[in-house]
Amino acid sequence: MTASPVAVVTGASRGAGRGIAIALGSHGCTVYVTGRSEKAGDHPLPGTIWETADAVTQAGGKGIAVRVDHADDSQVESLFAQVLQAEGRLDILVNNACALHDDLTAPGNFWEKPLGLVEMLNVGLRSAYVASVHAAPLMVAQRHGLIMFTSASGAVHYSFGPAYGAHKAGMDKFAADMAVDLRPFNVAALSIWMGALLTDRLRMVIASDPIKYRDLEAATETPEFTGHAIWALYSDPALMDRSGQAVIGAEMAVKYGFADQGGRQPRSCRDTHHIAPRQQYPLVLR
Repeated sequence: MTASPVAVVTGASRGAGRGIAIALGSHGCTVYVTGRSEKAGDHPLPGTIWETADAVTQAGGKGIAVRVDHADDSQVESLFAQVLQAEGRLDILVNNACALHDDLTAPGNFWEKPLGLVEMLNVGLRSAYVASVHAAPLMVAQRHGLIMFTSASGAVHYSFGPAYGAHKAGMDKFAADMAVDLRPFNVAALSIWMGALLTDRLRMVIASDPIKYRDLEAATETPEFTGHAIWALYSDPALMDRSGQAVIGAEMAVKYGFADQGGRQPRSCRDTHHIAPRQQYPLVLR
């Protein structure tokens, strides 16, 4: 009997990470759920790693909660050592942890907002690199695996300011360049553009200005939607042909024939705003 795929989803207490973890659980994965929130009150928004792990198990997988502060490299290293010792393998890493500041969507220019917004480049961009450094040897050893980066169209247009944009563009670039190093070992790296996700945080944004955001909710995706797209990519025998790309989740749903909750088919930003990921040039300098 083939062992269940083993996944690590970072930043999975709530939001995108929680949805992705639950979706992977529904496909039978063992999912290591990381984050800092262990009990109510640890974060202004609801959600803990334990609640997500339970939801993964209820969905049909096996959820394992591990408290990890992704600003601490030693904790990240310990996480992957734990996965290796307990499972002997790692099939999917979803780099999703990100330090989102409450003032990210506040009005104003970047110099008028708190300097703390730049923390996205630490817990977000840098932490994804560190997690990938520890995940890659496990996947290389088994000549199989997928490293995913959660991103968005803000990688190629102004969205919430330069810190947010640099984070998304960096995630796409990590996928492109890590794919070059990983290709000889049959390990893929991709970035996936998510649409507006109907998370607790977005619900708060919509509630803050219902008139401004009155059309936003109808155009959202559930957090689980991205998880199903990641599973479809992982399960595709032609996965390595896509390695290095930034893909749009809504387009992957059409390609692989699945829909979001309630049968909705979210639209791609390529169709709604004529925006698409940048292509990487094939030149490799070492």
